[in-house]
Amino acid sequence: MKTQVAIVGAGPAGLFLGHLLRAEGIDCVVVERQTPDYVLSRIRAGVLEQVTVGLMERLGLDARLKAEGLVEEGFNLADGERLIRIDVAGLTGKTVVVYGQTEITRDLMDAAPARGLPVLYGAEDVAVHAIESDAPFVTFRHDGADQRLDARFVVGCDGFHGPSRKAIPARAAREFERVYPFGWLGILADVPPCNPELIYANHERGFALASMRSHTRSRYYIDVPLTEKVEDWSDERIWDELAIRLGPDAAAGMTRGPSIEKSIAPLRSYVFEPMRHGSLLLCGDAAHIVPPTGAKGLNLAASDVHYAAEALTAFFRRGDNDAVIGYSAKALARVWKSERFSWSLTKLMHRFPEDGPFERAMQVAELDYIASSVAAQTTIAENYVGLPV
Repeated sequence: MKTQVAIVGAGPAGLFLGHLLRAEGIDCVVVERQTPDYVLSRIRAGVLEQVTVGLMERLGLDARLKAEGLVEEGFNLADGERLIRIDVAGLTGKTVVVYGQTEITRDLMDAAPARGLPVLYGAEDVAVHAIESDAPFVTFRHDGADQRLDARFVVGCDGFHGPSRKAIPARAAREFERVYPFGWLGILADVPPCNPELIYANHERGFALASMRSHTRSRYYIDVPLTEKVEDWSDERIWDELAIRLGPDAAAGMTRGPSIEKSIAPLRSYVFEPMRHGSLLLCGDAAHIVPPTGAKGLNLAASDVHYAAEALTAFFRRGDNDAVIGYSAKALARVWKSERFSWSLTKLMHRFPEDGPFERAMQVAELDYIASSVAAQTTIAENYVGLPV
């Protein structure tokens, strides 16, 4: 098989890129290790920045998003004694939209055939080759037969554990990582949210987050040590802990119900440089991971794809190789700013095991400053709603 761009991974990043390239008449094929049902079963983020909403609008795939998405004009920081509202709309003139990543993926999947975007699901033993040449290729096994997909470029949208990043030689790479000493225990339930806007809570017992996927489906989190096991947390135990950490006002509005899904996700900050080597480009989790505090993961993947599609379109339309060469620097500039925001919000709202009285006093002082400073709230709002692409 031959194509212009081989895309490894059919999560939101890979599907977004495939749609954007096909909209420009550029041939591409997406290769995905998992089945469609498995891809859709992955529970992920649900807060969309303007860049992600804008991509859906540009592709003409935003009808369900507009009908079902919840427009959020602000969010809240809680410190056990008060609720500090960050008026995102008032401070920036912009909003975010709550619409689950699963729904974004479903919309992109459903529209792929009409766009002429081939997606090969269930591909085994995927490997990327010859990326330092102008003729890279991807090998895999599909429907019981060995396959080779030749291309001019390969784009790795295959997540943190995928094969694409591993194809870049160690001599050309740098990695930056911070592993956090806790994970987020999440519970998804078909109950109305306790508050119309998200609440990030810093409590003496630990962090908590109240969020939603719709008017009738809620997503809650608490942080737990990495030694914890999800089977040791009954629904009742999680609801009890949430009620304590979120505070009495939020607890009073909380509706309890049976969990649809429970899991513990470890937290890390990670950046891989460069995001392009030869004829291989990386997008999304293949190149970077952010802690979920601040909801940047999916949105960073969307901005990566925006830059990658722009660069590849320039190459195939105008022969502009400089655009491809410049992709990594352009994408990383936004990645590092988002990493900074996610790291700082994580540091502000969590109790770290190594922290003592001084570190706690700094958290209190910072929250006091945020509560009383329009400038501080504006900085948070600008980062939360998403920096320009």
